[in-house]
Amino acid sequence: MRAVGGVRTTACRQRCDAGAGLATALIAAALAAGGVALLEADGDKDAHGFVSTDSHEFRSSRAAIVSDNLDVDLDGGDWLVDGGVIGDVRLQLDPEGDEPVFVGIARTDDAQRYLRDVGHTVVEDIDYDPFDAAYREIPGDRRATPQTNADMWSASTTGRGDQSLEWELSDGDWSVVVMNADGSNGVKADIEAGAKLPWLDEAGWGALGGGALLGAAAIARFVTPSRASRSIPSRAARRARRAAPTSRGNA
Repeated sequence: MRAVGGVRTTACRQRCDAGAGLATALIAAALAAGGVALLEADGDKDAHGFVSTDSHEFRSSRAAIVSDNLDVDLDGGDWLVDGGVIGDVRLQLDPEGDEPVFVGIARTDDAQRYLRDVGHTVVEDIDYDPFDAAYREIPGDRRATPQTNADMWSASTTGRGDQSLEWELSDGDWSVVVMNADGSNGVKADIEAGAKLPWLDEAGWGALGGGALLGAAAIARFVTPSRASRSIPSRAARRARRAAPTSRGNA
C-alpha cells in the first residue's frame, strides 16, 4: 500500500512540475510579445522622438472643436514628467483652407467659460480601428471672441497652414480647443496626437530579456525532473537490494 501511495505522490508532483512549467512558459511568451510591441513602437518614433497616432479628420459646422474632459492624475508622480520618464504631448494640425487657425489647451472649467453660449462640437469618444469619432453638439448664438487671454491657455499656437503644439503634462482636468482664429463657424482639420516616451527602448529590451530567462526556466522544468518527482522505491524493492549477494560474497 505504501508503494502505491509513493507512486501516486510521484505522479502528483510530476503534474505539479508540468503545470508550473507551463505557467512559466506562458508568462515568458507574454513578456516576449510585450517586448516586441514596445520595440516596434520605439521604431515608429519620428525625428523628434514622438510616437504618434495616424492623422484623422475632425470637423464641426460650429465655432470650435473641443475634446471631452482629459483627466490627468499623476498622483504625486510629477517627478515622472520632471525627470523625462513621461515626455511632452504633441498635437499636429493640418487645417482645411488658408485662413488662420487656433489650437490651445486650457483647464476644462476655463474652456467652458470661454465657450459659454458659443456653438461648438465636443469630441466624446474615438475609435481607431476603423477610425470613428462620436460628437456632441452644443448650441449657442454668441460669436467666439479672439483667444487673447494668454493666462488661460497652458499651451497654444495660431497661424496659417500646418500647426504643431507641444504641452507638458500636468495634473488637472484639461480640454483641447480647435478654432478658426477669427472665431467664425466651420472648423475642419486633420489632427494627430503624439507623445514622447523615451523609455520604450529600455523597457522593450528588458521585457525580451525577462521573457528569455523565464523561457529557459520553463524548458528546464520540463526537461530536468525534480528530486521530489523521481521514483520512490518501494519497501519490497529495498529489501530485495539488501538481500542480493555481492560479488565478494559469490567469490
